[in-house]
Amino acid sequence: MSPPAVSPFHPKVPAPFTAAVVQAAPVSFDVARTLDKTADLATDAARAGAALAVFPEAFISAYPRGLDFGAYVGARTPEGREQFRLYWESAIEVPGPAVERLSAIARASGLQLVIGVIERDGGTLYCTVLSFAADGTYLGKHRKLMPTGSERLIWGYGDGSTLPVYETPLGRLGSVICWENYMPLLRAAMYGKGVELYCAPTADGRETWLPTMRHIAMEGRCFVLSANQFCRRSDYPATYPSHLGDDPSTVFSRGGSCIVDPMGRVLAGPDFEGEALLTAEIDLREIVRAKFDFDPVGHYARPDVLSLTVRQEMRVAVTFTPAPPAPVPEVAPAEPV
Repeated sequence: MSPPAVSPFHPKVPAPFTAAVVQAAPVSFDVARTLDKTADLATDAARAGAALAVFPEAFISAYPRGLDFGAYVGARTPEGREQFRLYWESAIEVPGPAVERLSAIARASGLQLVIGVIERDGGTLYCTVLSFAADGTYLGKHRKLMPTGSERLIWGYGDGSTLPVYETPLGRLGSVICWENYMPLLRAAMYGKGVELYCAPTADGRETWLPTMRHIAMEGRCFVLSANQFCRRSDYPATYPSHLGDDPSTVFSRGGSCIVDPMGRVLAGPDFEGEALLTAEIDLREIVRAKFDFDPVGHYARPDVLSLTVRQEMRVAVTFTPAPPAPVPEVAPAEPV
């Protein structure tokens, strides 16, 4: 699908377009089959007229809901270590073959694509969001800064080097994952980067989530697009040792995906009934209308009193400085003849 025409009202503002949030379950721990399902869902979104599609947190390969990885204070079990190994094995590398497939899916569907993945980097897993342009170009990634609760056992921490907001034909696009949305300073950083299409892949389907999304939309004067999985016990392998039960019909994640406009109005959702494709019209002119009386990093900010510094450099555990040049051996002067 080609990007929307430029608005006749302002040469820098795209005309209204349709955005979609995809509420679905992956084929848990099976990357190849989940990528196939992603392609089908992206095609569905494109057929619905969407130019942008947002998928849930940890859609590839799984959000390991109810799994304890055999850990308790002071000990880890061999069975739990093996569960982590299997989870690590089903994660993806960035860049890598799965990223190439996602690029092809974005290109084939003509969608700007935002999708949650579990990223493998060495021995560490990260909860990551990948973004792609409609021509399939890989735009980059955001790693979750602060895993929530027991997630800290299995996922590493992102740093300031992956807090992008991308300039796209549809608007300035950025992602904040699940409970990162409760981090006021992170939200302020995104507002400072001018985010217009604020994507919030999540695993939170509680009643409190929609008010949070409405607050962020009003606070940031941006469109908020939140996608959560809808999945049952049957969407996980039969051997999956979840604490949530073994009845195949048990709902593990109930959804609640939604789209909210810059004045906090709910344009689509929340949906708690099953897998769903939710769509809404996005008109970026609404952002300017909303900022008439509130701009959190503009006329409503007080930088003389309050300010934020964001450290965007990559942090690594081991840094190698250049090796010193090898010493030049001294050569004795020749004896006079």
